[in-house]
Formats: sequence, C-alpha cells, structure tokens
Amino acid sequence: MNLQPAIDALTAGHPVVIPTDTVYGLGALARDARAVGAIFALKQRPVDTRIAALVADVQQAEQLVQLGHLGRLLADAFWPGALTIVAPRHPGLDLAVGDAHTVGVRCPDNEIVRSLARRVGPLAVTSANLHGRDPSVDAAEIAALFPGIEMLVADSPFSGTASTVVAIIEDAVSVVREGAVTLADIHAVLGVGS
Repeated sequence: MNLQPAIDALTAGHPVVIPTDTVYGLGALARDARAVGAIFALKQRPVDTRIAALVADVQQAEQLVQLGHLGRLLADAFWPGALTIVAPRHPGLDLAVGDAHTVGVRCPDNEIVRSLARRVGPLAVTSANLHGRDPSVDAAEIAALFPGIEMLVADSPFSGTASTVVAIIEDAVSVVREGAVTLADIHAVLGVGS
C-alpha cells in the first residue's frame, strides 16, 4: 500500500482516515495540536474526551510515557493488539493527547498504522465516526462522513471490538474500559487471582 499520500497529509497538519486492527480511525500527528483539534471538530467530540496515541512499538511508547514494570508486562503480552495503556507522561512532553499527567498509548495489530508511526511519529487516533455514534468498518460510509479527508482503505479485516483501556498509576492497574482484551487475560499476565 502506498502510504505517501497519508504521510504527506499528516506532515502538512491534516487529519487522515486509516484502518486499525479494530475499526477505521481518524488520526493526526500526536504532537500537532491544531490537527488534533481538527479531529475533535470533525467528530463533534467534546474537547475534554481524551484521544490515545498509537505507536509503532514499545520503544516509541516509552518515549511518551513511563510504562514501568507492569505496563511493560502488559505491552509485551498484548502488543501489537487491542490494549490501550494509560500511564504517566514524561514531564515537559509536547503532545496534544492525554491530559496534564497521563497519556493512553497503544501499539495496534495493523502494519499500516505501525509503518505510519515509524515514519512520522506517534499518531493521535480515535474511531472515525461522529461522537456518540457506533464506529464503522465500511469504507464508503466513512468516506461519505468525512469527504475530502485522505483515506487509506483496509485490505484486511477489522475486529470491530474496541480496545481495552487500562490505567497504570503508581503501580496500581485499573480497567477503564473492557474490550477485546478481557480482565481475565490481564489478571493472568499480572499474576492476579488464582
């Protein structure tokens, strides 16, 4: 797949539509506040709703957040895949995602996204739909919803199930949203329960 049109759009500060392993995503460079703001406007999404950063690998994630031992265990077990880890952001980090203290990071099981992140850096990505509506895996529907946005069309299937979101703060793990990765899966990796 030719990624150059998406790379050009991203580096010029424009959002793009990209396939992930779960659904189509609306993405921008995670360091580009104006482009991330455009995602909120396109989705009609409240600005206090956070967007995660999709990364190429664990090393890129660790440039953004302090995964710590528990985060690294989960990343090693479930990445690439449908687990978003919310962890403390590095101080002074210039990112337009997360909040003042934390950032959600995920390494998706989709080579297109990982290749883009390797080329241009972490991507702020959220599902390509209007806020409050169900995400779609239909390319024509997405193209009609966001006309004029550069779009990479998937040639591989989507899971259709949202990622699981876990927060790791001060060595405590909490599940913010259960999705493709189950609580039992997480507990098994962390050695919780019997």
